[in-house]
Amino acid sequence: MLRRLLAIAGKEVRQLKRDRLTFGMIVGVPLLQILLFGYAIDLDVRNVSAAVADHANTSLSRQLVASTEASQVVRITRSAAGPEELEALLDAGEIDVGIYIPHDFERRVMDADRPAGQLLINGSDPTVESIARRLTQMPLPGRAQPPPLFEARTYYNPERRSPVNIVPALIGVILHLTMVLFTAIAIVRERERGNLELLITTPVTSSELMLGKIIPYVIIGLIQVTLILWVSQWLFDVPVRGHVLDLYLASAFFILAALALGLTVSTLAKTQFQAIQLTVFTFLPSILLSGFMFPFEGMPRVAQWIGEAIPLTHFVRLSRGILVRGAELGELHAEIWPMLVFFTVFMIVATLRFSKRLD
Repeated sequence: MLRRLLAIAGKEVRQLKRDRLTFGMIVGVPLLQILLFGYAIDLDVRNVSAAVADHANTSLSRQLVASTEASQVVRITRSAAGPEELEALLDAGEIDVGIYIPHDFERRVMDADRPAGQLLINGSDPTVESIARRLTQMPLPGRAQPPPLFEARTYYNPERRSPVNIVPALIGVILHLTMVLFTAIAIVRERERGNLELLITTPVTSSELMLGKIIPYVIIGLIQVTLILWVSQWLFDVPVRGHVLDLYLASAFFILAALALGLTVSTLAKTQFQAIQLTVFTFLPSILLSGFMFPFEGMPRVAQWIGEAIPLTHFVRLSRGILVRGAELGELHAEIWPMLVFFTVFMIVATLRFSKRLD
């Protein structure tokens, strides 16, 4: 019995040595996780994009702005004319925090009964909202600590309900997993079932086959979006402040990018099991570096560059912008073209790698 057990175990080891993809996953997945969690994931958010509207324009107000930026919680990127412009920048997604300093700032500093300024906070991202509230307790010379220095005003999700923040981004997570997985096994399934033999005898080109594979899944993906929206409104009362058509268009761009990635995976894998392994391998960096689970601003610069190349990062911003902030797709156009570039590149790679051969 022991000899038979050792023989089977030896056979499995030799099979793993021949299956380079599986062997690579054994080493690659732990390395990827330790790198992502140990290096790229940082819960201490810093350098949140902010704008300042300083109506006081005094030495004390400038000292406040300098102290705020020196805290490294926010990074001042814009100067606004007033609270109305700060709100517009929040709506467009250009900033996450607006700092309003009124003209009577110095008198307010000496008054212990009211805040000296106001913070306008993007509440669609719960991490940013909780971090930005630290600024309300900033010390200032000549100012009694209570009450807070700033009055915090949370936009888009003042009740701070978790589903409002999670569900819009969850749409992209679900689409990424299902779309990549469905198409990752598409070509592999054709080969395993012998259907590829029939395709070899047809005049269908590689590009026609690739496009023909993804068209049905675009429709399936949009049906999934509809189902998620319906359930989220029915069960969690998640608002839809923007145009639903804008969300469907944004979803279509993201679905195309995910399907192109899945097709590329299908040309790399030789079995459906390998296709599933590679799908999981692509899913890890997407969900961890997109800002869905962990704050994007807290990641090192290199990790942010990688995150910007991931379609899910841009769709999370689009879905939260449209559903939670009520932004229009035209205001968020900068998040669309990276997904189109991603789709084009991976469709070209998948088409070039695909060969109508059985081996």
